Amino acid sequence: MSSMDSGDAVPLIHTAKLKCEQRSVRAVKRFLVGLIVVLCGLNAGAEKPNIIFINVDDLGVMDVDYNSDRYLTPNLRRLCSVGMVYSEAYAAASESAPSRASVMSGQYPARHGIYTDASSGAGLSKDRKLVPIKSETFLPLENVTLAEALKKGGYKTVHLGKWNIGEDPTKQGFDVNIGGDASGSPKGGYFVPFTEGPMVEYNEDYEEGTHMVDVLTDQALKYMKIHEEEPFFMSLNFYSVHTPLVAVPWLVGQHDASVVNPKYASMVQMVDAGIGRILDAVYTLGLRNNTIIVFTSDNGGVKKISDQTPFRSGKGSYFDGGLRVPLVISWHGKTAKAGLCEVPVSGIDFYPTFLEIAGLKVPEGKVLDGVSLVPLFKKRGKIEDRPLFWHFPFYIESVNGKADDGYDEKFLTRPGTTVRMGRWKLHEYYEDGRIELYDLGADPIERMNFKHINVRTAERLHNALKEWREKIGAPIPTELNPEYVPSAK
Repeated sequence: MSSMDSGDAVPLIHTAKLKCEQRSVRAVKRFLVGLIVVLCGLNAGAEKPNIIFINVDDLGVMDVDYNSDRYLTPNLRRLCSVGMVYSEAYAAASESAPSRASVMSGQYPARHGIYTDASSGAGLSKDRKLVPIKSETFLPLENVTLAEALKKGGYKTVHLGKWNIGEDPTKQGFDVNIGGDASGSPKGGYFVPFTEGPMVEYNEDYEEGTHMVDVLTDQALKYMKIHEEEPFFMSLNFYSVHTPLVAVPWLVGQHDASVVNPKYASMVQMVDAGIGRILDAVYTLGLRNNTIIVFTSDNGGVKKISDQTPFRSGKGSYFDGGLRVPLVISWHGKTAKAGLCEVPVSGIDFYPTFLEIAGLKVPEGKVLDGVSLVPLFKKRGKIEDRPLFWHFPFYIESVNGKADDGYDEKFLTRPGTTVRMGRWKLHEYYEDGRIELYDLGADPIERMNFKHINVRTAERLHNALKEWREKIGAPIPTELNPEYVPSAK
């Protein structure tokens, strides 16, 4: 155990008796003023905790061993034991780019304009009744990011791993960028030597066969050591467990192919090992008392690779299998140990949460759609009941047909908007005006449509959806696609 465990008390400052007769009154005043400035500076630093934000790529809510015994994630269980688990956590979108943009902007996709990954297919034109709204590719530089706000507030900032919402994280608030660019997947591979991309520069520093998780974790540990005396914001974004699936040789044999995809399970386990090293460093560097650690994923898991039951479908779908994500928040002395929070929360909430714990104000002119989660993890209150929204005026094609369990066998989702309020979730689709109302408490797999059974609830949620859509200016696709063939649907 680190020396931190035996040194929780604030060290006393001892001062020698001043020999005033040998000093001028002016010199004594200068000394006292200087001491006050130093102590105030120390107190100010203590008020700004380090923030370690770990965002895993495509890791489903059922892909961690505190939710499923198919996977081995002992370090995540260790984090859970000293933090709070959020059982109703959602990504702001069901794909990487819009979800990550929402974290960094604190805004819904309907406000920042990124609806889908640039590489995502939209199916065959003849199957699309509507012309989708244009999706932005990158988060505009004028949109003040979370990193920019924290940097202006005195934080050192570092991004590691997947970025996907711009060409260069250092243009959007990060002092240091390690491995981040516009790529949505590890185009240079998962092992040294990396064949292309921003990780190539680390080839000479590591032995052949070193996994990217270890490279990113090593760099994260070096940064923590360098900046252990000043507040830092670390955004650690493992490219794992995004496809292509590549087995971790020394771990893949620990998994039963009759239960789980061994390649995928080994990748999950490798990420967990990296997280374990981060947790160890927080202790050994004496940062435990002043560091908040947040672990989550950018969207639901890919159903074909890892079934998300009891939730329907997976990545790319606006059923809960595509939106639910694991979330654990740990801050020694601030969050309840082994706590459980059942309040629905979203990726848009990280921006206001981190601002509050850093003691910073919302940047001038900045609109935030989320709320601070501090009252929840400090257990000092609650947040107001609120609806959560997902607006998607686009198409995402199915990759595995009916087995994807999405909207239909051609598409994981079609243009529409979704809202959750309490236990109820309503989907509205724009091609045919279809409304679906689900009771997530009784039917988490979203099978039974309560629209005609609970009419009042359906009307209440639909009205909330329409009011929000109008307020935020969410665009609705209305242009008919001339290539559409009705019988093809």
